[in-house]
Amino acid sequence: MFDIGFWELLLIGVVALLVIGPERLPKVARTAGLWFGRMRRFVGNVKADIDRELRAEELKRIMEEQARSSGLHTILEETRSSIESGRAGLESLQGDLIATGRELADTDRPIPSTTDTSLSVSNSSSEADRDDSNRTVQPPRSTTQHESTDSVVKSS
Repeated sequence: MFDIGFWELLLIGVVALLVIGPERLPKVARTAGLWFGRMRRFVGNVKADIDRELRAEELKRIMEEQARSSGLHTILEETRSSIESGRAGLESLQGDLIATGRELADTDRPIPSTTDTSLSVSNSSSEADRDDSNRTVQPPRSTTQHESTDSVVKSS
């Protein structure tokens, strides 16, 4: 706080000794020390009070921010629920599209009256892939001239 060095203190001591005298100097020094100690305690108490007030103000600010952010939590939860409902709608729509694609691909078969759209997206797409890979196109069987001659040759 004050920039008082050794030489300044020595000068103050010599002046005090000359002005006050050697008989009263110890009593004055003791009194000055008590006043100096009281002043330091007072300054320390003021600093502590200011520090407490700053912490209390910071806690109030944090509590206000949390009170305002509770609305933010509500908005986040509403957004999550709307995303989940949108995802469920998209999955059912995708299942319907897959089922319609199967119906269009299987036009030679009778179309089932109901389709199971409760399958998950990954399961329904893998089933469609398996159905397509197992299906082979075979021409209709008819008796041709070669088959009839082959059967006559085999029987003889």
